[in-house]
Amino acid sequence: MKASPEAQRRLLDLQAIDTALAQLAHRRRTLPELAELDAAARELSALEDERVRAQVTVDDLDRDISRYEKDIDQVRTRKVRDQQRLDTGGGGVKELEALQHELATLNRRQSELEDAELELMEQREQAQAALDAVVAKLADLNERRTATETRRDEAFAEITREQEFKQGARKPLAADLPADLVTLYDKIRLDTGLGAALLRSGRCGGCRIELYGADLARVKAAPADDVVRCEECRRIMVRTSESGL
Repeated sequence: MKASPEAQRRLLDLQAIDTALAQLAHRRRTLPELAELDAAARELSALEDERVRAQVTVDDLDRDISRYEKDIDQVRTRKVRDQQRLDTGGGGVKELEALQHELATLNRRQSELEDAELELMEQREQAQAALDAVVAKLADLNERRTATETRRDEAFAEITREQEFKQGARKPLAADLPADLVTLYDKIRLDTGLGAALLRSGRCGGCRIELYGADLARVKAAPADDVVRCEECRRIMVRTSESGL
């Protein structure tokens, strides 16, 4: 392939733009905020599971406490009824003794129920504290996640602006070069990440291998408008006054 020395040198400008674009794309993929958000998502999922479990514990205790309160209310109602019957003095001696016995039993039952309810209420207080702690962690993590998303979006916007600027500079430069040269360059670049490199002091700027013997002689003998490629990495080697030929 033939291309003027100037066109070949301008390939280095095109490569510099493409390298910058590749770096920007890599930067976009590897923003630290992305890893932070992935970690936050995992932590949020774990905390949400913990919140659900804590809420279930509180709800279960609420149901148990409510059941105890109903049982206590029933005992109190029976005590009031029995006490009223005792106070009226109606019925025989055995009936009054039975009422007194039942009242004593109800008092013990009420005491047992109230003790059990108190224990449940203490458990609920602890469970609520655990739930509140998880909810606070979730709120804090969501706040930090929102801040991280803002930083990510700002970084994305900055990268996009730089990409658009570089792409705007690339288009007219590529259009001004021979189409077949750009086609070859793009094919090599897509395959290897680098389409053209400066030959400096007899060393390929693509693979960093120094040319010797027949390879060096071949490049030295090639006309200035020949597009030469490295035998090792197959990239276009651009010759300038720095090439040491």
